Amino acid sequence: MTETSARAPRRPRARRPRRRTLVLGAAGLAVVAVLPFLVVQGVGRSHVAAPDDVPASDAVVVLGAGLRPDGSPSTYLRRRLDAAADLHARGVAPVILVSGDAHDDYDEPASMRAWLLDRGVPDDAILLDRGGYDTHATCTRAVDEFGFADAVVVTQGYHLPRALFSCRVAGLDAVGVGVSAASVEPWKAVLYRVREVPAAVKALLDAVVR
Repeated sequence: MTETSARAPRRPRARRPRRRTLVLGAAGLAVVAVLPFLVVQGVGRSHVAAPDDVPASDAVVVLGAGLRPDGSPSTYLRRRLDAAADLHARGVAPVILVSGDAHDDYDEPASMRAWLLDRGVPDDAILLDRGGYDTHATCTRAVDEFGFADAVVVTQGYHLPRALFSCRVAGLDAVGVGVSAASVEPWKAVLYRVREVPAAVKALLDAVVR
């Protein structure tokens, strides 16, 4: 008997289902991320209104969107404020709630107020919320701190469905008006839209634990 024939036959190696596990894991993560996004978008989009077709409301709510180095509103925030000033001038709501972050020398609501004043909005028609550090906080405080029952929310179109979802979950009967998200830095516009996927997960969690 030769050495070769004396050897025991090799057992076939058990195939590790690594590829299948990876595929299933990726699919699971996709579902976890995409399902909340679809829910948030579905609820929010059903309450988006055309600028000329918004109902009379308690307030126009403007969410913060950052400041320039000189302390003035960012381009995105200016568009929101200009739309809010127009809605107020048309008599849609008696007040504008400007909501954003404020700490140290950074004060979004104060900058937003100054911008609105320069556009002819009376000072007594502007309410400042310095606790609106995110969308959920703004919506919750609009109800709990300011006592609004309904509102028109103004923000960029890609952000509007999530903002409306959060506000309605908070108990605010909100409709929304979208403004331009065009940017001189296109990559930022893409980034903001992609960011809506994880942000939707947070919005759904905020709704559950509220």
